[in-house]
Amino acid sequence: MRILLVEDEYSLAHTIKTGLKDEKFLVDVLHNGQQAYEQASVEDYDVIILDRMLPGMDGITICKKLRDEKIFTPILMLTARGSADEKVEGLDAGADDYLAKPFSFNELIARVHSLIRRSTTNETTLRVGLLIINPKTHQVTRNGKNIELTAKEYALLEFLMRHPNQIVTREQITSHAWDYQHESMSNTIEVLMKRLRSKVDKAFPKEKRMILTVRGLGYKIVE
Repeated sequence: MRILLVEDEYSLAHTIKTGLKDEKFLVDVLHNGQQAYEQASVEDYDVIILDRMLPGMDGITICKKLRDEKIFTPILMLTARGSADEKVEGLDAGADDYLAKPFSFNELIARVHSLIRRSTTNETTLRVGLLIINPKTHQVTRNGKNIELTAKEYALLEFLMRHPNQIVTREQITSHAWDYQHESMSNTIEVLMKRLRSKVDKAFPKEKRMILTVRGLGYKIVE
């Protein structure tokens, strides 16, 4: 799962990003509203965490512009202003949820999971053959056996499983399985794919290979 975090308080942004990464989310961080609007307009995110007061463009304006452009990525708005009228203004602008500062990180995570569940129509698991992942808990099993993955391994596997039996290119992987600051190289993807295969395929020698290379095109996961 990929999140865009827009927060101009650098220390708070760092704290939130660290916590989200510990929860195995991939996180892009921006501190300027105009840059955030441009980024959200061209990149796919599962959730946007958006501060209300930002330099360049405020959160209310960003919400309105994204919704006007038919971009319906779930938005959790953060604000130091917690009055009922201001919450209503944020929700009317297109935000899906509203969290007043200061807040507990556990509550933030709970709100993020709630938005993800809503956006995936209460999706509880992804399944390809006997391989199952739970997008909420990030638990991964194959044939009932747990598989421990790093955050990037999990992001890559989840992306593949959302496109079963389809070829995904390196460019698509770069866009969806890394934050935008990552300097992606094809050999980096290959190294990550090798690690993922060792856990998903090689650890189950009696089962068929699921993660395949399509030479010259990319990769796919099959049942």
